[in-house]
Amino acid sequence: MRIEPKENIQLAMQALRSNGFRSALTILGIVIGITTVVTVSSLLTGLRKGVVTFFEEFGPNNIFIARFTGDPSQPKQKELRRRPINPSYATIIERLAPSVEQVGLQLFAPPVLGRTPVTARVPGFETDRVQVSGQSANMFEISPRNLKEGRVYTAEEGRRGAKVTIMGPSLAEVLYPDGKVLGKTVTVAGAEYTVIGIFEPAKGGFFGENELDYTMVVPVETVRLRYPQLDNYLLTAKARPGLRDQAYDEVQSILRRLRQVPPGQPDDFALSTADQIIKNVDKLTSVILIVSISLSGLGLLVGGIGVMNIMLVSVTERTREIGVRKAIGARRGDIIFQFLTEAVTLTGAGGLLGIVFAVLITLIIGALIPALPSEVPVWAVVAGFLMSVGVGVFFGVWPAVKAARLDPVEALRYE
Repeated sequence: MRIEPKENIQLAMQALRSNGFRSALTILGIVIGITTVVTVSSLLTGLRKGVVTFFEEFGPNNIFIARFTGDPSQPKQKELRRRPINPSYATIIERLAPSVEQVGLQLFAPPVLGRTPVTARVPGFETDRVQVSGQSANMFEISPRNLKEGRVYTAEEGRRGAKVTIMGPSLAEVLYPDGKVLGKTVTVAGAEYTVIGIFEPAKGGFFGENELDYTMVVPVETVRLRYPQLDNYLLTAKARPGLRDQAYDEVQSILRRLRQVPPGQPDDFALSTADQIIKNVDKLTSVILIVSISLSGLGLLVGGIGVMNIMLVSVTERTREIGVRKAIGARRGDIIFQFLTEAVTLTGAGGLLGIVFAVLITLIIGALIPALPSEVPVWAVVAGFLMSVGVGVFFGVWPAVKAARLDPVEALRYE
C-alpha cells in the first residue's frame, strides 16, 4: 500500500486539528523566531533604502574630504592631532587634479554656543532644531537640490559674505506656518538672515528623517566671518564623468603632498565616497541581522525540540495505526514520509504564522512611527518559511525513522 502525498498532508492537518492546543504551544518558539527575523529584516531593509537615497543625493561622483572619519563632533582619540583641512586646498586640487571638475567648500556653524543651543527666531515662533551650513556657491552645482521657491545665492554674494539663506522646507514650515517665507528675515544666534529660497524636501534619511530639511544654507564666507574660530572645513570634489576612481587617487596624492605625509604612513585626513559610506552602513546592518538571527535561532531550537517531542509522542500514540499500515503493505519510506510531512506541516504552519505576525508588526510600526521606514523584503519571507520547513525536516527525521522501524507484529499488539 502506497500513501499518496495528498493523503499525507490531509493526515498531517487532521493531526494538527485534533491536538490544536498542544500543536500551538509546540510551534510558539518557531513563530517567535520567524517573526523576529522577518521583522528585523523589514526594518533594516527600509532603513538601508532611506540611507542609500540620502547619500546618493550628495552625488555618486563626489569625493568628500574631511579632517576626521565619521561624525566630526565625536572624533576618534587618535585623530585629534590631525591638522584642520585648509580651505585653500580647494583651489589647489582644482588646479592639479585633471580628473576633478570642481571643488566646493562647507563649514558648519556650531549647534551650541557656550551652553545655549542655537535657535532660529522669527516674530512669534522659534526652534532649536536648526543647523546652519556654510557653503560655497558652487556647491549648488556639485550637490544640486531642487528649489520649492526662490533662488540660490550667487558667487558674488558668497564672496562678500551676504547674510542670505536658503531654508529647508521643514524649518520653513515651523517658522512660517502661513507659508509666506521669501524676503522675510530670521535671527540665528544674534545674526539676521534674509530668506531668498526654500528647498524641496530632501530624499532619504535616517529612520525616515532628513536633517537637511531643518538646515539653513548660507554663504561659507558668512559663517567664517561670524565664527572666525571655526576650522572644521569639509571639501567636496566633483569628479569628471567616469573618472571618480582616478580623481580619488589624484586627490589623495595631492593631499598627502600638501600635508607632507611620509611614504608608508597612513593618511592624516579622511576621504570617502557615497558608496563607501553605504558599504559601511551595510556592514552595520549585517551585524544587526546576524545578531537577530542568532537570537531567533534560540526560539527555533526550542520550537524544534518541541516538534521532536510531540512527534515522538505521536509515534507512541499511533503505534497500532502504524502496525496496521505496515500490515496492509505500507513500506518504511511511506511511514517516514508520512511523519516527516506531519513535522514539516507543523513547523511550516508556525513559519506562516510568524510571517503574518511580522508583516502586521511592520505595518503597525510604520503607521505609529512614520519616521521609521520599513519594507518587507521578499527574500526575508522566503528565507523565514524555508527556515521553518528546515526545522521540521531536521527535528522530524528521528521520530519518523523510529516509526518506520517498528515491528508490525509488535505494533499490532500495542495497547
